[in-house]
Amino acid sequence: MSRTGTVQRERIPAGDVALDVLEAGRGGRPLLLVHGFCGAKEDFAEALGPLTERGWHVVVPDLRGHGGSDKPAGTGAYSLAALAADVIALAEALSWRRFTLLGHSMGGMVAQLVALAHPGRLDGLVLMDTGHGPLREVDAGPVELAKAVVAEGGTAALVKAQQETEGPLDTPAHQRLLVERAGYREFCEAKTLGASADMWLGMVDELFSQPDRLQALRGLRVPTLVIVGEQDAPFLGDGRRMAAAIPSARLAVISNAGHSPQFEAPERWLDELSGFLDELGGPQDGPDAPHGAHA
Repeated sequence: MSRTGTVQRERIPAGDVALDVLEAGRGGRPLLLVHGFCGAKEDFAEALGPLTERGWHVVVPDLRGHGGSDKPAGTGAYSLAALAADVIALAEALSWRRFTLLGHSMGGMVAQLVALAHPGRLDGLVLMDTGHGPLREVDAGPVELAKAVVAEGGTAALVKAQQETEGPLDTPAHQRLLVERAGYREFCEAKTLGASADMWLGMVDELFSQPDRLQALRGLRVPTLVIVGEQDAPFLGDGRRMAAAIPSARLAVISNAGHSPQFEAPERWLDELSGFLDELGGPQDGPDAPHGAHA
């Protein structure tokens, strides 16, 4: 199969939903990048070119309830377990026997569930600005107010409310980007607007009440990179603990970055990620097979 760096947008059936994805580098080593809560596949769009140049077949989905992917009705359609099942279903649809997985924030929690349930499917794991259990470092008080806002007016009302307040992820690095990068504020708001209210309400309580996975992660035998921005106070401690707990893990703390180092310190972030990925080598059982429209 020929390798191409052309980025394509597709909808791929994954279990009981269809996911909207960006894809590039067919024929390379399989790499799946998973965004966070109210994120989108565009969170990693700028990395597709550099990663495909290094030999990776990169797929970046919108998770269910986000962006262009299906948005099932009802809060019961959303959980970390459901999102993890979607990740495995997407890998199956791609005919990926093994792959490397990156998860950002909530996506990193999903990636941990995938790694713990299916360690034999992973050649490598990247946990980026994420936690190993309940969000202990985030004040739950404002979240209760936000739940009422979303229940009443959807994510559009939430975006309007957030314009008048400062949240725990509004680090100096984030504030710098709002000033220096034209359109960045609108980009961030568009991702929240593109998320369903049912998804938001269905996921938010679990993020604060999920079981702690740190002890289970001590038994993980998958090469792992933990990345965290030095200003990302809610996740810096969890990142350090996961890197210490996972036997094959190493930690990269990104200076001058907060919760989204791929935007706030892109060169350092890409250097750390690329260095780790280069060390993994190729998949153990050969290149990925085509799926559906790729045949």
